[in-house]
Amino acid sequence: MGNIVLIGMPASGKSTVGIHLAEKLNINFIDTDDLIEKCEGMKLQEIIDERGNDYFWNVEERILCNLKCNDTVIATGGSAILFPKAIDHLKEIGKIVYLEQSIDLLKMRLSNLDSRGVTLDEGESIESLYNYRVPLYRKYSQTTVKVADKSVEDVVDEIIKSCINK
Repeated sequence: MGNIVLIGMPASGKSTVGIHLAEKLNINFIDTDDLIEKCEGMKLQEIIDERGNDYFWNVEERILCNLKCNDTVIATGGSAILFPKAIDHLKEIGKIVYLEQSIDLLKMRLSNLDSRGVTLDEGESIESLYNYRVPLYRKYSQTTVKVADKSVEDVVDEIIKSCINK
């Protein structure tokens, strides 16, 4: 079957949807944020606070570029689309699905920005991050699933229809 790679903004549901999708398809699940934390022995926010965005992004890119798996749902971090080499690798090993979420719902879900592990530059807002990243998600995805007003199960079913039942 190959892999299904979920991309999207932080708090768009990649991990939650990914777990349910993997269970329904009876395949493996990997959350690349978890791999980063295991590799560094620190929470995402600690890495960002103590070592900075550039260090974090270097670790994230390396982990994404070195993923070797099959028949796996991969939930990536929100900044995965910042690394063209990593995206090329992910396209080689799977189908990339963008979980699209509205800015209003993201702002509600991201009330914990200071502890969430989101890489924001000094003075950068969630709106500016959203406006910068959304065109990249659209550019690199092979399928887009709008998640607003849908249950996790509906999103999972839509991904299955677009990725597997074609």
